[in-house]
Amino acid sequence: MDTAELDQLRQAYKDAVEVWIQAIRAEENLATEDHSVPAVDIWEHAGFDDEEARGKAKEARQAYEDALRKVDFGF
Repeated sequence: MDTAELDQLRQAYKDAVEVWIQAIRAEENLATEDHSVPAVDIWEHAGFDDEEARGKAKEARQAYEDALRKVDFGF
């Protein structure tokens, strides 16, 4: 694996984390003074989006870490 491939994996991780951050901010913005059931439902759905984005960021991190281990340690 060359440096360009590692750079791509690192960038994919950073991009995924940025999407996750945006999902967290979107969820936070939905915690409003509107305490109605529809507002809470929308807020809860944003929490699902946050968890999905978190999962993708963790997958990208794992792929990058695995590549680093392969390069640095040969496994």
